[in-house]
Amino acid sequence: MRLCTLHLGEEFEGRLKALREAGEAPDPRTAQTERLKAQVAELKERLAKRGKALAELTAFKTLAVSRLTAQHEEIERLREQAAQDANVRRLPAARSGTATYRSCR
Repeated sequence: MRLCTLHLGEEFEGRLKALREAGEAPDPRTAQTERLKAQVAELKERLAKRGKALAELTAFKTLAVSRLTAQHEEIERLREQAAQDANVRRLPAARSGTATYRSCR
């Protein structure tokens, strides 16, 4: 593996030397600037996607809480109505840890 690294290093140095001799030496600051611009663009895109996902999750949460509230109010209304009816009998509450039904097997 070390031999491969040495070979790649020599190849890189050779190409860099050829570019410098031809007057086309790459400016490391330009390369870094371009790399950072690409990184910033990627991060902006990721941020936009997360913002959109957060907005969707917030809307879902709001809808879910709204539906749960409506269901709770309906259950409370039905309980009050059942308590006022004289011909409705309440079933005994299930003991904790026991099933209210059995398997057909």
